[in-house]
Amino acid sequence: MAAILVVEDNPANLKLARVVLEKAGYAVLEAMDAEAGLALAREKRPDLILMDIQLPGMDGLTATSELKRDPATAAIPVIALTAHAMKGDEEKIRQAGCDGYLAKPFRYPELLERVAAMLAPSSRPSPIEGEGEKLAPLSPRGRGAGGEGE
Repeated sequence: MAAILVVEDNPANLKLARVVLEKAGYAVLEAMDAEAGLALAREKRPDLILMDIQLPGMDGLTATSELKRDPATAAIPVIALTAHAMKGDEEKIRQAGCDGYLAKPFRYPELLERVAAMLAPSSRPSPIEGEGEKLAPLSPRGRGAGGEGE
């Protein structure tokens, strides 16, 4: 079973991600800030990290840069989660070392599709491949998760 670290400061988004990922058979590790995420990543070495960009204290891009500079965690793929996907953000996300991103709010099928693709070694997408489209909410009922005030 693949382990996924979700670094997200919004409790509702964190819970939704955990529920969706666990139902899909993944083990989920959780952190509500970048510092805790870095510590968990170094200790547990998850198979994938979902990193919120706007976190209290250290932001997700800085945390990702630190992970990618550390030989112990550099190979762990990181998918950035952001509610503010603007022109130029893709370049910042790429420069930080993220392997892809999802714009929030997003739908759980897209989340699971990206996670599965990132975990499949033979079909791992190139960085930021197919990114940029606005995805619908994570909630299966269509109610938003995490867009405003992230």
